[in-house]
Amino acid sequence: MLYSTVPAHEKRRLFRERLSSAELLRFPGAFNPLSARLIERKGFEGVYISGAVLSADLGLPDIGLTTLTEVAARGQQIARMTDLPAIIDADTGFGEPMNVARTIQTLEDAGLAGAHIEDQINPKRCGHLDGKAVVDEDTAIKRIRAAADARRDPNFLIMARTDIRAVEGLDAATDRAKALVDAGADAIFPEAMRTLEEFAAIRAAVDVPILANMTEFGKSELFSVDQLEGVGVNIVIWPVSLLRIAMGAASRALDTLIDDGHLTSKLGEMQHRADLYDLIDYEHYNHFDQDVFNFQIQR
Repeated sequence: MLYSTVPAHEKRRLFRERLSSAELLRFPGAFNPLSARLIERKGFEGVYISGAVLSADLGLPDIGLTTLTEVAARGQQIARMTDLPAIIDADTGFGEPMNVARTIQTLEDAGLAGAHIEDQINPKRCGHLDGKAVVDEDTAIKRIRAAADARRDPNFLIMARTDIRAVEGLDAATDRAKALVDAGADAIFPEAMRTLEEFAAIRAAVDVPILANMTEFGKSELFSVDQLEGVGVNIVIWPVSLLRIAMGAASRALDTLIDDGHLTSKLGEMQHRADLYDLIDYEHYNHFDQDVFNFQIQR
């Protein structure tokens, strides 16, 4: 009932333990708190919170327009709804190194299990679009050092994302990844890798966990979990997939409403009322205080 009963520090500890194993952890992207609970119900290992999804939810493009306040608030709403660890996209850290430090502590307070900071310039853009630019290595290192120095819970995961592959090539990406690990990164997010061999090259270059971004319609081929595990990837995310599926379904439903004047033909595609009530644990709210309010769930 209400929110997860697992404290944030315990989620982080358990996440770190599992991350140190050889298994590949699957983190679908949640587009709201309810979808995070569904991800948990389906048996996944974690929840990812995408900056692209957060900005799209506000009707904005993913070009660094969201604020730390908006991101932390939405991250907290999602993270507290599930027992799973949640990793959030913190873009470039929302400013200079001191801002990065504040970002990390704010996200810790919001109950997140980790965050990634990227090496794009401001204003940033989606990692799978052309025309990106990255900061110099010194600036990228300062961001990660600030993040690592600022955290208070040592189990809060500081992940460094590098977008340099699309700008300067794979060799530059492996060199940048090594430098970011030396600066204090607990994990590396090499963005827009094109082949399994490129993931393998990053894996060989660093001795920390690496993340694969399997976003649709981007630069990377959509590799399977087994393929990624085979080259040593530790975490895989599908950041925008559930939002894309939900919006696609919503668009088709609206077309049906225009054409038919009703949604009778779509009932089989909808989540049933009983399934929704089960997912949000309606029955436990009923039992919590029956003297205040009581109702019957229609089956």
